Order: sequence, then C-alpha cells, then structure tokens
Amino acid sequence: MTREEARLQQVRDRTAHWQRWGPYLSERQWGTVREDYSATGEAWDYFPHDRARSRAYRWGEDGIAGISDNHQRLCFAIALWNGEDAILKERMFGLTGNQGNHGEDVKEYYFYLDNTPTHSYMKCLYKYPQQAFPYDRLVEENQRRSRQDLEYELLDTGIFAGDRYFDVFVEYAKDSPEDILIQVSIVNRGAEAKTLHLLPTLWFRNTWSWNSSQEQPILKVVKSDSNLGIIEAIHPTLGNRWLYCEGETELLFTNNETNFEKLFGTSNTSPYVKDGINDYIVEDRKAAVNPNQIGTKSAAHYALSIGAGETKIVRLRLSDSSSLIQPFEAQFDKILQARLSEADEFYHRICPFSISEDERNVQRQAFAGMLWSKQYYYYVVHEWLNGDPQNPPPDERRHGRNREWIHLFNDDILSMPDKWEYPWFAAWDLAFHVIPLAAIDPDFAKRQLSRLTREWYMHPNGQLPAYEWAFSDVNPPVHAWATMRVYQIERKMYGRADTNFLERVFQKLLLNFTWWVNRKDAEGNNVFQGGFLGLDNIGVFDRSAELPTGGRINQADGTSWMGMYCLNMLAIALELAKVDSTYEDIASKFFEHFLYIADAIDGIGKTEISLWDEVDGFYYDALHLPNGDRLPLKVRSMVGLIPLFAVQTLEPEMLQRLPGFKRRMEWFIRNRPDLRQNVACMESPGVGARRLLAIAYREKLQRILNRILDESEFLSPYGIRAVSKFHESHPYVFETNGYQYRVDYEPAESSTSMFGGNSNWRGPVWFPVNYLIIESLQKFHHYFGDDFRVECPTGSGRMMTLWEVAFELSQRLVRIFLEDSSHKRPVYGGIEKFQTDPHWHDLILFREYFHGDIGAGIGASHQTGWTGLVAKLIQQCGEYRDRHTPHPTTPVAHGETPKTALAPPHPTPCS
Repeated sequence: MTREEARLQQVRDRTAHWQRWGPYLSERQWGTVREDYSATGEAWDYFPHDRARSRAYRWGEDGIAGISDNHQRLCFAIALWNGEDAILKERMFGLTGNQGNHGEDVKEYYFYLDNTPTHSYMKCLYKYPQQAFPYDRLVEENQRRSRQDLEYELLDTGIFAGDRYFDVFVEYAKDSPEDILIQVSIVNRGAEAKTLHLLPTLWFRNTWSWNSSQEQPILKVVKSDSNLGIIEAIHPTLGNRWLYCEGETELLFTNNETNFEKLFGTSNTSPYVKDGINDYIVEDRKAAVNPNQIGTKSAAHYALSIGAGETKIVRLRLSDSSSLIQPFEAQFDKILQARLSEADEFYHRICPFSISEDERNVQRQAFAGMLWSKQYYYYVVHEWLNGDPQNPPPDERRHGRNREWIHLFNDDILSMPDKWEYPWFAAWDLAFHVIPLAAIDPDFAKRQLSRLTREWYMHPNGQLPAYEWAFSDVNPPVHAWATMRVYQIERKMYGRADTNFLERVFQKLLLNFTWWVNRKDAEGNNVFQGGFLGLDNIGVFDRSAELPTGGRINQADGTSWMGMYCLNMLAIALELAKVDSTYEDIASKFFEHFLYIADAIDGIGKTEISLWDEVDGFYYDALHLPNGDRLPLKVRSMVGLIPLFAVQTLEPEMLQRLPGFKRRMEWFIRNRPDLRQNVACMESPGVGARRLLAIAYREKLQRILNRILDESEFLSPYGIRAVSKFHESHPYVFETNGYQYRVDYEPAESSTSMFGGNSNWRGPVWFPVNYLIIESLQKFHHYFGDDFRVECPTGSGRMMTLWEVAFELSQRLVRIFLEDSSHKRPVYGGIEKFQTDPHWHDLILFREYFHGDIGAGIGASHQTGWTGLVAKLIQQCGEYRDRHTPHPTTPVAHGETPKTALAPPHPTPCS
C-alpha cells in the first residue's frame, strides 16, 4: 500500500479526515442560477463578472487555484495585480452565454498539473499577462463575430507576445489533515524586470447576512513583522485556524460584505466591504481597509520585483496549530518534496503498465483535472425560491425555474463538469466522471452515485435532477451502468466487492426506472421519447420542444438507452442475487422487459414503424404525425449507434448458481419465440451455454460497424464522429409549412442555436459515447470471440477482432492529446503557442469535444469531467499492450482488459 493509499484507508476508517480540505472553490459563482434573484431568470445578466468583486455571494465562493473546507466556511485563494489592470485578478474572466459567439467561454489560461485523492499534494498553473487584461476587447470582438466565425481568444489579442506574462504556480502539501503548506512560485517569462503584486487571500463565506442568528466569524492579525505575518481565523463551527505568511508582508483586512453604496446607491452595513482590498491596491484608497486589522476577508500583500526569467517564491501555511515556531524551516521543503514523491508512487501504482512518458503526462494531468474539478455545491431550492428577509425574490420566481424541486437540498462536495463553464453537477456527466475516479478513489466515486439517488436529490416521482438551469430536463439513464462499473473497477483494482453500495443505489434506481417507463413511453409500447437526451442539436428538430409538424418523435436513442438501462439493472440484480436469492425475481423482470424493448425498436405488430431501416442498415428516429403518418428521420448520427450500448452476456456459471432466474429465463425463451430473436446462445464445451442479450445482434452489428468504421462516415482519425461525414455532401433536409429544416455535417462549433447550440453534436468527437462504444465492442467480443472479425477501417482489407477494434478506437481517442510525428498535439490544432513554446507545449486542456477531422479541442476548455475518461483509456491501452497470452474463457468485468488478453502481433503504440 502506498502512502496515499494509507491516507485513503484512514479516510475510509474515519480515523483521519484527509479530505476536509480540498480544491472545493468554484471558478465562477457569478452568473449561476443559484445567485440569480431576477424575475425573468436571466442569470447571466443579473449577476455579471463586473459585480462579483463587490457583491457577496449567497450560495458559494470562487477564486483562483483555491481551497476550502468541505462546507466552504473558510476559503483561501490567490489574487494578483500587474500594476496595469483596472481591477485585481481575483477570479477567472470569461464571456457569458449571451456575449460569446458560441456561448459562455472562459478567457484565461490555467492548468491543473497534479492532485491526489486526499489532496495531500496539489499543483496548479495560472498564466497572468503583464499588460492590462483586455476585458472589453474580448467582449466586443466576440459579440461582433457570428456563429460561423472562430471564437476570439486571449492569445489572439497579442497580449502574450514577447512572453510578457507571469507563470504563477500554486502548490499545496498537507503535513496533516489540518496543516497545509502552500507555495506560490512566480516566473517572469518576459525580457524585462516587472513588479507583481501577489495577494494570498483568506476569507469566510458569508452566511451571517442571510441568517441573523448566525454568529459572525472573525479574522484578525496575530503577528506582523519583518519575518512573519500571522492571521487568525475564528469560526463558531469550524474552530480556529492560523495562516502563516513568510517574510515581510502587509496584512490587509475588510469584510466579505456587499458594497451596496457602489452597486445600489444605498448605505453600506459596514465601511469595509468585499472590494475593499481591490480599492486599496488598485485605487490607493487607504480608507478602504480596516486599520484595526480585523474583518471577514483578509490578504497578505507581497509586492514582488521579478527580473527577466527570474523565479520568486512565497510560502504560506494554513494550520490548526497556533504554536508553529518556525513554520518555514527546512522541514517545509522536505514535506513538499515528500508529498510530490508520494504522488508519483501512487500514480505508478495505479498505472504500472508500459506507457510512454507523454502518455503518463497526459494521464497524470487528466487525473489532476478530475480532482481539481471537485466543488462544494450548495443549493437549497425551497430557500432559494422563498428568498431571504434581506433579499426577497420577485413573485414570478415561485412560478419559474425549478419550482417543482422544492425537496432538493444540495450541500456536498461534487464532481463538476468544468468549474467555470459548468460549475454545477450534471447528472449524466457525473456518471462518466466516476469511471476514472473509481480507479484512484472508489469511495469518492461511490459517494457521487449514492448522493444523486438520495431522497434530497432524486425527485419523489423518481426523476434524477439534470442540472441547475433545468432540473427537470432529461439526461440519458446511465447511472446503473456507472454503478456497476464502479463496483467492478473497485473489485478488480482493490479487491473489495461492495455489495452494500450496489444494493443501496440499485434500490433507488428502481424508482428512477419506473419514472422512465411511466413518463417517457407515451403509448406504453416500450418505445421511448426522452427529448434531447444530452445530445444537443443532433436532430432535425429540437426534440425537447413542440414539433413544427405536431405529433411526436419516437427516439432510437431513447429506446436504446432504456434497453441498456434494463441490461445494467439485470447485471446488478444478478450480482446481488449471489448473496440474496430474492434478487433473482427482479433479474427476471429486467430480462423480460429488455426483450420487449428490443422487440419494440424493430416494430410492434402493424401499429408502429420499425426504427431499424433494413435498406440502410441503420437505426433512425421516427416522426409520428398527427394524421397517423410515420416517417423515418434519416440522419446518420450517434442516435443510430446508441443501440449498440444495449448488450450484456450471461455466463453459464452464473446461470447454474441462480437456478430460479435460469428457469424463468428458459421458460420465457421457450414460450415467447416472438421475442427471443434478441437472445443468442453460444455453446461452450464443458461449461454450458453463454447467453448474449443485445438489440443489435450479429447481422445488424456487422452492418452498423460497416458505417462506424468507414472513414468517409463515422470513423475519424480521433474517434467516432457524432454525425456521419456523409452529410457533408448529402445534408438531410426536411420541409414543412414552407420552412426548411436540415442537418449538415459540422465537425467543429455549432451553426445553429437549437437546444444546446453552444455545443455541437453534429459531427465532432465526444468522449462519453465513444467510451461506451468501446465497452460495447469489448462485450460483443466476449461473446463472439476471435472468430468474428470486421474490416477496420472499412474498405482497407485489414480484418480485426472486436477487441482489436476497441483497442484501435481507444488509440485514436488518446492520440488527440499526444505528440504526433511532428511533435504537435492535435488537441491544439493551429494554436502555435501551444504547439511550439516549451512553456506551453506539455500543458494539456481536456476540452468538451473535438473536431471531427483534425481532433482540435472545442467547447469548454476544462471539461476534464467526462473527457477525463482518457486516463482510463491510457490505463487500458497500457495493460493491453503488456499482455501476451490468449484471451481466457473465464468471465471478466466488461470494459476491463482480461488479465491474459492477447495483444495484436504487432501492436501499434497508443502514441
């Protein structure tokens, strides 16, 4: 057991609270639904960036490279001033959803370099320009541009020309759960000496302004001389903490209170307000800070003169001890280096396979991004709707957003998709986050899934909350899949089979499954209509809105997601039946329900149209018009690939162990021959019959794969496209009421404002669905074996097993981030600074999605959330290459490489 694993064990045993402190600050609290108290629900406009420095937040805090305790009572982050900006740099800047030509977009460069599950070691980098930050120029130029234009980025302004910027590295190392060493290293990359004002900032989240019974915490000076500054933080529930600041520094104090005078023209409750330190530094207003050095927000002010190429280091320490006599003696550096060494040890334990240094760098930063994207998320809908005495909302609020979710009470550390662009949990995103997280901290991964299905999250009707902009939106039902995968990953990597977790989540998912069946199956015929289902703008019409033709759309993806859901629930029930036979009956229920769904997607008697097109060999949505006509919407998109996800094998050993389930299954197969076409049986000498359950059986699988693996259709050099390239020269056009609706192949940003149009599912590569395609192929291979081969790429004459195809797709996805033969990374496309500058080249941004032809990153720049799946793919690629013996016939956890898997005779490296 590594030192980091030992700390995780202490967390599990509740003997040490190593995770009380972590990177739990948001990077954007302004512009969120939680902070919106408007009548119209225009969150971006109600609380813009320009007000964030002056207005106290109600529900959370934000900061640069910051940390907080797990209830965000006390926060720490850095602030910066280059002597040119009109404001302190206290938080990341970006465009709102209304300002960007492709929606909201952070306009800063920051990178998550390292992190461990207990946050015993963390490292982040922020690149701060030495010239005045071009706030107005970024807004004006992006507003001028259309959807057809590229976004105007910070690099495009020329502000980094001549390397006139500072690299600001922030490192944290824990000596104990409550003793945190902080080191800020600042490098002047420019050719001239420059002064940088560094303000490590400590403050309390404002809870007292909304609740008069709350005792107000206090920050005060303890010591301030030429060698050391000490700030004491006194909180009624957190207790006392001390921030030690090395060397001579000016200690500044104000209050985390709204500047009402500035914002609203009314009197302030305190002369010292949230933007007091900003005004003191930038405007030289001496009266803006408290001369008595007491308040609820404080900062240590370092004015650092840094020569060209020089590095200056500032050290701090946040501790529960008031008696550290020499907090920065030689032991400080030893602790920092020890935690870094332990992080290296831990990640080599997680991935001991033969991967390149480049792959290891990408994987390490992917894991770091996953861990830095943890956030304290606080949102109590009942309180938010009713407002506070000091801030009553307009009456319209009670009839507006999320009014039907009054039970929702969120007060947890959650995994965020992106702490700037998506600083709120998203239900189906979270299911993918937990896959790589389970490899490094299965307990945290399990807590995420457990939380989402608890009664203070899940609606009483069984629906899971989608995201704060609209909790009632419908995301794909992937949580049973994620639950089983987390269980399998923990069992394989750590030898723990947590059936208690499996059962607890399963029981709640039964409610969610029932909600789906009752709410999203309009005619009760096992064909589903889920709406947009996470696939923004993928269809001809907005599938979440009223159709211009009237009627409804029966969705190939909605129906297939439910088929997958059935099989995931079946797999969990069978696992639980090993220890409790009553689950055999529930397993039988999901087995039978799957067969009904699988039959329905191919047509129900004479009353429905099949969603399978025999001529095209593909699945399509079907439009049902009010007059009874039924039309297939022939868009070759991810919608038609999702049927592949509904696949599961049943092992003969398991069937022998569960006789009740086996009897019911065999009875059903004998007595319902009309439904057994989606059940296959392979006789295995000596062990009996392995069963395959799948919507797309052999012939359909073959035909779909012909399209998936065709480089002129779905197969990109960097994964599977969301829409076939066929539509580049053959757009799908639908005309109604004199208006033309169409789908073109769009490999980059979206050209439409249709639902979710600030992202794009009309051609780019998306990691979550690619990952599910890979797992599905591995499951199919587990049944068909090496005898089933397909041409990959289609037309190449190169035949591969399905496991080899999965390996090939994995390599293509990983390749997005790795250096190619010209030492360039596809993720950065034509951005020269990232491709050639040694201070940028090895820094990785895990974007939201990727250009369907060249692999360049698009969308949210820090969505390590589900793009962090690349860490798991790198691990599987390394393991696959390290195996040299034939595949076993014994079962393996689906999605995991068998321990004796056969590598290709001449394996192509993931790089």
